[in-house]
Amino acid sequence: MLSSEQFRKEKDTLGIVMVPATAYYGPETQRAVNNFQISGRRLPRSFIKAQGIIKSAAAITNMNLGVLPNDIGKAIVEASEEVINGKWDVHFVVDVYQAGAGTSQNMNINEVIANRASEILTGSLQSYRVHPHDHVNMGQSTNDTFPSALHIAAAENLVEKLLPALLQLQQELQKKSDEFMTILKTGRTHLHDAVPIRLGQEFSGFAGTIQELYFEIEKSLDSFYEIGLGGNAIGTLINTHPDYPQKVIAEISQRTKLPFRLPASMFTFMQNRNASIRMMLALKELAVHLIKITSDLRLLSSGPRTGLAEITLPSVQPGSTIMPGKVNPAILEMTHMVCCQVIGNETAMATAGMAGQLEINVMMPIIAHLLLDSIDLLSNAIPTLVIKCISGIQANENICKNWMNSSLSLVTGLSPSLGYDLASQIGKEADEQNKTIQQILQDKGLLTEENKKAIDPESLL
Repeated sequence: MLSSEQFRKEKDTLGIVMVPATAYYGPETQRAVNNFQISGRRLPRSFIKAQGIIKSAAAITNMNLGVLPNDIGKAIVEASEEVINGKWDVHFVVDVYQAGAGTSQNMNINEVIANRASEILTGSLQSYRVHPHDHVNMGQSTNDTFPSALHIAAAENLVEKLLPALLQLQQELQKKSDEFMTILKTGRTHLHDAVPIRLGQEFSGFAGTIQELYFEIEKSLDSFYEIGLGGNAIGTLINTHPDYPQKVIAEISQRTKLPFRLPASMFTFMQNRNASIRMMLALKELAVHLIKITSDLRLLSSGPRTGLAEITLPSVQPGSTIMPGKVNPAILEMTHMVCCQVIGNETAMATAGMAGQLEINVMMPIIAHLLLDSIDLLSNAIPTLVIKCISGIQANENICKNWMNSSLSLVTGLSPSLGYDLASQIGKEADEQNKTIQQILQDKGLLTEENKKAIDPESLL
């Protein structure tokens, strides 16, 4: 509990607010803290960093345009750089579930930078030399800076984290595909015996799926390079220098080394969160396919004595508190859970995307949380999946061979010579008598060299 001496009086347009004496944020942030004690979750470091990039770039641009005094502008830039580097993260205190559009989040950074810049200029945290609205937020609105910060954060995270992780996964799956290409096994459809396949071919399907998803996410990334800074409240560039949009975006592109650009339509950018919705769909598709791949690996590794056991996974931790020696597919299970969360995030994103009305979508804070959370989860889970599971998978060649030789699906090779009906009868008898297809052919006097070759797994590949 803080005593009354540990607070300072601040004033905003609604009146007096008590703010912790050492806080770099101000009254509007404190009102949000008081109003929205909902989840304890905050928007991530990547979003705060992106906000800092915008505030720094805006101050530089406004100084160059002659509308912001240089001493104030330089102090804002210095304070913004400290925000970018994470120095004041503890002062970003607004809950994810806050007032619509992210006004509280924008004021959180405006106040932190204004107070820190004032301190830089005067040595006093409460000198109010720099104003959060007039100086830090000059030429800006929550409505253009918040979605722009989201685009910057998402683009950086995708380029630096998720896409490299996906490439690593695809390459490791392809490596396993090459390693296992000589191993024959039975295929399975509907979880029942199917014609033979190479274990390497099975893994090549996994690798190809991830490669397609990589390209899909890379394609969706391009929309995030549109940032509508200068659009201000609703896209009309009100209270903004006419040269500001191009110059501030150029400044951000130079800093991030990413090709940010003005949107084709400023009004489309302001009204809709198209890029986030589109990317969230791509991440949902990735999650769906990762669940399929990890579920397949769990099936293939099931056992070790009473399952398929065609592959062995690395042992990473004990699997049971009651069954000694039991080891579970823990990394695959973790990945599945992450993907469940991402799929749920996409559903929430779609609902929030429908909430856009007229000139803006006020659900931007939850949209930012859902998208950045999904990117972070996948970016962390996929390298773990690669390093602690995929790279250590081993094939059990003898088990694959035994399952394949006992598979009833080998009878498929007899259809061209014996016909579908007779081949079906042979398969049925093999199942009923618990014999191989070759044994039934021998019993019926049909084990010719031609038929023997027809049920050879190599010939069915």
